[in-house]
Amino acid sequence: MLPPIANRFVAGETAAAAFDHTRSMNDDGIGVLLNLLGEHYGDPADVDTDMRAYRQLVRDVSRADLDACVSVKPSQIGLDVSEELFARNYRSLVAHAADHDVFVWCDMEDSDTTDVTLDTFVDVARDHPWTVGQCLQSNLKRTRADLERVVDVPGAIRIVKGAYDEPASIAYTEQSRVNEAYRDDIAFLFEHRDRGVAVGSHDPEMVSLARRLGEEHGTDYEIQMLMGVRTDAQHDLAAQGIDVRQYVPYGGKWLSYFYRRVRERKGNALFALRAILGR
Repeated sequence: MLPPIANRFVAGETAAAAFDHTRSMNDDGIGVLLNLLGEHYGDPADVDTDMRAYRQLVRDVSRADLDACVSVKPSQIGLDVSEELFARNYRSLVAHAADHDVFVWCDMEDSDTTDVTLDTFVDVARDHPWTVGQCLQSNLKRTRADLERVVDVPGAIRIVKGAYDEPASIAYTEQSRVNEAYRDDIAFLFEHRDRGVAVGSHDPEMVSLARRLGEEHGTDYEIQMLMGVRTDAQHDLAAQGIDVRQYVPYGGKWLSYFYRRVRERKGNALFALRAILGR
């Protein structure tokens, strides 16, 4: 049994519990990104354990006929062990998922991981077109150049503001500047793509911007939000015909998940509190 604060943001400790939540969301027209909690593994055995779990998850999603894809973190599938292990596992999981018609998203972690994560995404997407998606973070000053690099890659791109506390030398630290960069990056994607755009945001202004740009450019896109945050808005958007996908973590590592999020950035704790209070 998860405590109330975790129960709001985590679907449960088992894949079965996550599937129950997924079916509930699907019934309301909302897709799901399933993320088995786990990250920053220094032991290859831990990496292997989660890789086996993800392969099984892919098979189960395929058999269950759910509107669900899977989402992994680079440090969960080997990056903290070696870049080679990460790239091998990323490629292997996407190939396995493609065989089962299941889409794979790769999250983006702190700035030290950006180069290898994007390099691997580009290679994998070209070998397995439109079966994989990659997250990028607008708070990093490099992101516009990264978007220009990947905009023609045959894989989906999720753009988020960014949750990591990065130094001012490489990242925008003022919220107003982050918002400006985020608006510009969203506009760039809609102007240069006709598919494979995901806007990961709970900000009503950014969601409205995506809707306007989608109508203006005819770009296929989806809004992605976290489980437990602005749930009413997710249902309202889906009811209006907007493609909505909810990021759904599950697994036994929920305590370390919350602890790490708070350590990464003080604002994350305030964000969770606002979500609990419904603000």
